Amino acid sequence: MEIFREYTFEAAHRLPHVPEGHKCARLHGHSFRVAVHVEGPVGHESGWVMDFADVDAVFATILDQLDHRYLNEIDGLANPTSEHLAAWIWERLEATLPQLTKIVVSETCTSGAVLRRLDH
Repeated sequence: MEIFREYTFEAAHRLPHVPEGHKCARLHGHSFRVAVHVEGPVGHESGWVMDFADVDAVFATILDQLDHRYLNEIDGLANPTSEHLAAWIWERLEATLPQLTKIVVSETCTSGAVLRRLDH
């Protein structure tokens, strides 16, 4: 069974490696949404894969590092595309959340990136 927990944060960024004149080269912000997916058996007693509060506890530090920040200034996010942001989050979660199966980063309501365990 797979479960997920979604988080939102506000942040600014610019993409330094886009072609000259590209609008994303300019400083701009997004209301980002991140979904953290974990997988495992449903516990016989608990009735759940894991407590959502446990996912919250693991993600809290990451959320604090991203919320209301300029992403380009964060170590490892000099080119903060949705793809790089998904990989950055994965690298910080995988050690403490071994059931991690997927990270979904949405930078708008119609655009984002998905990183699955098989991709990483």
